[in-house]
Amino acid sequence: MENKKIGVRIEKRRKEKGLTLDDIAQEIGVARSTVQRYEKGTIEKIKLPVLEAIARVLDVNPAWLCFKSDKMEPTKYDRPFPSNIVPLPKMREWKVLGATACGKPLHRELLDETVMAPDDIKADVVFRCVGDSMINARIFDGDAVFVRLQPEVENGQIAVVRVDDEYTLKRVYFHEDYVELRPDNPMHKAVILRGHQLEPEKFEIVGLAAAFMSSLV
Repeated sequence: MENKKIGVRIEKRRKEKGLTLDDIAQEIGVARSTVQRYEKGTIEKIKLPVLEAIARVLDVNPAWLCFKSDKMEPTKYDRPFPSNIVPLPKMREWKVLGATACGKPLHRELLDETVMAPDDIKADVVFRCVGDSMINARIFDGDAVFVRLQPEVENGQIAVVRVDDEYTLKRVYFHEDYVELRPDNPMHKAVILRGHQLEPEKFEIVGLAAAFMSSLV
């Protein structure tokens, strides 16, 4: 019963603020359906960090939200959070622009999907990885790689590279007369590019791999 009462307050305040379920979900980093379940009171127990995150988005006192205080306005904490507690980051929906091979180069394809991730990642685009050639860099099949678009990278950095019309994710090494695209898996061979293979229409550094995100399910 208490969760249903909390849900009523969440929904009422959300509508007062002109926010949608998607707005709340994006800000606290959960699915839209989860916020809806909070409002309906069907989740057995709302964890305190989640409740505080919702209160922050709604600009209310968390204690008021759960009927522990009559004061709705948020109050400042008199002491800092413990060192092992950090606020939830602001989230955003990243568009997945295509797939890049962690193995044999692969034609890029536009993917009809998005990834929910922190807004402050220093990247421009997201690629979905295919294959296992970068597993020693902890980048696995299906991972989302956040790429900062730039035409140059330093030796040994992981980058998305275009070879002809195909895209691949590798460590890039520049030698005197060739470029080596090296996998992070000893089961795969490096790709060596020389001479005309390095002409602009055939070879391009798309960008630096700035971050990656794995799914646990």
